[in-house]
Order: sequence, then structure tokens, then C-alpha cells
Amino acid sequence: MNTITRREFLGKVLPASGVGLAAAAGGFGLPARAIEPIRRKGRCRLRLSMAAYSFRDYFRAGANPHIDLHDFIDYCADHGCEGTELTSYYFPPDPTREYLIGLKRHAFLRGLTVSGTAVGNNFALPEGPAFRAQVQMVKDWIDRAVVLGAPHIRVFAGSPKGIDEKEAIRRCVLALEECGEYASRRGVWLGLENHGGLVGNVRRLLEIVRAVKSRWVGVNLDTGNFYQTDDPYRDMALLAPYAVNVQFKVRINWPGKGRVPSDPDRVASILREVSYQGFVALEYEEKAPWKEIPGWLEKLSRAFAKA
Repeated sequence: MNTITRREFLGKVLPASGVGLAAAAGGFGLPARAIEPIRRKGRCRLRLSMAAYSFRDYFRAGANPHIDLHDFIDYCADHGCEGTELTSYYFPPDPTREYLIGLKRHAFLRGLTVSGTAVGNNFALPEGPAFRAQVQMVKDWIDRAVVLGAPHIRVFAGSPKGIDEKEAIRRCVLALEECGEYASRRGVWLGLENHGGLVGNVRRLLEIVRAVKSRWVGVNLDTGNFYQTDDPYRDMALLAPYAVNVQFKVRINWPGKGRVPSDPDRVASILREVSYQGFVALEYEEKAPWKEIPGWLEKLSRAFAKA
């Protein structure tokens, strides 16, 4: 794969105005350099977590059974997880510090780490109140992650609205740099997910991540979201060196083949090749979660043991 430096990349997407890169990127005054693949010492270590999104239908009012995040933490603990990924969608609006501390306490007493949270932002917007609100929302969740003790937040690039793709890429890079700088002072990683939209192409995602001058921005590797490829496992291997979190889907979007079953052993092997050491969260999107999730957690545990 051919990769480009941050300066080369922003030179393609920034207007030729004579403005320096540091000024165009928000004036942080840091050296303009691309991040490199994460190099980890030691052997691969895969830690099992689960995303609250797996039970999305049951957080809704009137669901049967209806659950909250405390119940979800209990489920993770009862099914052998080491971590619990608390998706932001299922928190109360504007959660209080006391509520966040209560979740952290509950997870600790159940022997779990809050492995991360996830937000549904869109950075592919023109400068203005809507864009600033998206940046502020991510910063707010960085602060909440600190209280929760969560080391990672899944973020999106989004889909362009009101701007062309070239400008959307530029705005995404600048937003990730601003949020990455904020996260760096709080010790929280941001993982950009291969979620479609602006980053439906894996190489585009990598170019954006490599253009961001922050040591606290990496990739949230979602094993199911591949939309512009003839080989999702090949693209998975391209993302793996930059992964700061992994979300495992039980099916893969494989262009030309539809949604095919995932292979836990093959995913674990890809992560082993880059000595990934961190959480892999099951994010179940299929039917019958109460029936099917326990079996998938067992499959993942066996695959992790081999890795």
C-alpha cells in the first residue's frame, strides 16, 4: 500500500492560499508529521469486551426486557468479559458526574474495565455552529470518559453535508487534530472507525489518520464494515497496525457477496501479526441477541486463547 505524509495529504485537500499548514490546522504549532503504525512490545493479548449497542433494542422505553447500562455491565460480567463498552447513545441526556461515577463503581465491583465508549458524530461539515457543536460533543465525551476510566472513544468521520468531499476531508482532519489535542491532555484515545461515508474506502481512512498530527488518534477497527473492497480481510490487515480498539461483528459486509459470517480465528490471526494488545468488543447486530451472544462470546474466547 502506498501511503502519504500529512503534508502531502493536506497539500491535496487544502486550498492553495499560501496559508501554512500549522495555521490551516488550527494553529497548534506542532510539527507537521504523519503518525506511524503503533509498535507494541511483547506478544499479542486480546481482551474480550462487548458493546452496549449489541442490545440496542432493549435500552428503549417499553422494551421487554428493558435494560439500562447497569444491567448491561452485569451481563458482561456474567458472561466472562474483561471489559464493557458503554455506547454513549444509552446514557441519560447530559449525564451527571455522579451518574458516571456510579457506572464506574458498578463496573469495578463486577471486576470489569470500562473499555471505552462510542459517539455518533459528523466532522464532514462546513465551519459554523453545527460543526463546532460536533467538536464540542466529542470533547464533552472525552471528559466523561475520564470520569468513567475509559481509555478510548470510537468516533466517526461522517458524511459530507453542505461541502464537497475534498473540503469534508480537510474538515475531518482538522477536527480530529483539535479533539486529539484535547484528548491527549486527558489520556484518552480517539479511534476513527471504518464506518462508511467519507471513510468507506479503507485507504482513505488511513490517509486521514496519517494526516492527523496527534499521537492519541488511531483506528477503531470494525471487522464488519467494508464497503469498497474485494477482500475485507486484506483491508482488515491494513488497518490493524493502527488499531487502538477493535469491534468484532459476526458478519462482514463483503461487496459482491453480501453479508458473510465472520471468522474469529482469522481475525485473531490478523491481530496477532501486529502484536495487538487491547480490547476486542463484540458488537452484535443480528437477530436474537439473548440467544446468540453467549455462543459468540465463547467463540471469541477460544480464538483469543489461540492467539
